[in-house]
Amino acid sequence: MAFNFGATGGAGATNPTGAFGGFGTTTTTAGPAFSFSAPTNTGTTGLFGATQNKGFGFGTGFGTATGTGTGLGTGLGTGLGFGGFSTQQQTSLGVLYSQPTQAPSQCNQLINTASALSAPTLLGDERDAILAKWNQLQAFWGTGKGYFNNNIAPVDFTQENPFCRFKAVGYSCMPNNKDEDGLVVLVFNRKETDIRSQQQQLVESLHKILGGNQTLSVNVEGVRTMPDDQTEVIIYVVERSPNGTSRRVPATTLYAHFEQANIKTSLQQLGVTMSMARTELSPAQIKQLLQNAPAGVDPIIWEQAKVDNPDPEKLIPVPMVGFKELLRRLKVQDQMTKQHQTRLDIISEDISELQKNQTTTMAKIAQYKRKLMDLSHRTLQVLIKQEIQRKSGYAIQADEEQLRVQLDTIQCELNAPTQFKGRLNELMSQIRMQNHFGAVRAEEKYYIDADLLREIKQHLKQQQEGLSHLISIIKDDLEDIKLIEHGLNESIPIRGSIFS
Repeated sequence: MAFNFGATGGAGATNPTGAFGGFGTTTTTAGPAFSFSAPTNTGTTGLFGATQNKGFGFGTGFGTATGTGTGLGTGLGTGLGFGGFSTQQQTSLGVLYSQPTQAPSQCNQLINTASALSAPTLLGDERDAILAKWNQLQAFWGTGKGYFNNNIAPVDFTQENPFCRFKAVGYSCMPNNKDEDGLVVLVFNRKETDIRSQQQQLVESLHKILGGNQTLSVNVEGVRTMPDDQTEVIIYVVERSPNGTSRRVPATTLYAHFEQANIKTSLQQLGVTMSMARTELSPAQIKQLLQNAPAGVDPIIWEQAKVDNPDPEKLIPVPMVGFKELLRRLKVQDQMTKQHQTRLDIISEDISELQKNQTTTMAKIAQYKRKLMDLSHRTLQVLIKQEIQRKSGYAIQADEEQLRVQLDTIQCELNAPTQFKGRLNELMSQIRMQNHFGAVRAEEKYYIDADLLREIKQHLKQQQEGLSHLISIIKDDLEDIKLIEHGLNESIPIRGSIFS
């Protein structure tokens, strides 16, 4: 089943090998496909020859798929590209897997699934109950086949079935590029180093694919590493007119050209695994995209995901089905984390270099200031000597005499005890006193480290315990001495009586 938006043509049409928006490899699902303006199930040619319905669906940013359309991005948190709009077909918001034109009706699919999970009649005895539990376990896991009747083909359980438990909803960035920007994403099955080393040859090859028209020039907007040794290359084409003006080829037009069969074959030879036009979603498309829950996702969970969206203006909820999709998003997140860390390291190196340059510049500025002051003094001395030589032998002029009088007056005012010089001396003395008192106060203050204070307390405590023990020993010795004296005093009279 393709994860599209809208309703597919035919009341009972389903897709046993459709894609859930590009999330892993899938087979049969039981549920309606959604698409804009109800496309029929005749199908159109996919990006690489796979038959598919051109509906909206999640894709390249959220799973790996063989059939491709344009998708809601190429990686978590890096923006979401989506298909080009045209008048002949609907725009695809995701990579859809191949969809056959013949499929069992949805009603029969649901009935078969219910029979396989609740009341299989394969063996006709109590073992059918065990088989039902086994089918339920497979449905919960999202893999296997559910046998329920000898005359009916078994039900294929995929991760898109509504009973699969390994589902979640994440968020990815919506694209913000205009169609006029002409950005088209090409995903190469090659490493980034190979792409960058052969970028010029790649541009020339793309130019040849576009017909080698001299009025067209291919430009690379950016190159980004993707998981599994893949590389995303964003390009745009500039068309120059004979009058000298230029414009970018719209993204939808360029993408439609890449969708042609012969062009796709040439792109495959270059190593392109998928392509998409990166343009923004219109409000109507976003509303239609969020209106119905994706196939296999509980509507309650989908509504809660829309409520919990941290930034509805920039992020859009995206279903994650199965461990493969979770692993893919984890790889993308690790890749983006490495890129962010690399960028932070580059910024840190730039900051360190700027700090070094700033230090060097400040030192040079200080040096130049000293040099300027020295040159100013030397220039003043030269002017003084030159003026003295020029005025040598001439009498003092009136303006010079007036200037001398003004200088003498200023000197007297400065030297007057009650004027500026006295006040300056008083201020200087106060400053010296404050500095002296501050130094004295600073000397009186002391601080003891906490560890050192704890050691001092421990040492004093040990000294106190030693003194207490010594005092107890002295007391015991005094008591012994008293006993000895008492014994001696009692023995002296006895001896005296004996000798007498």
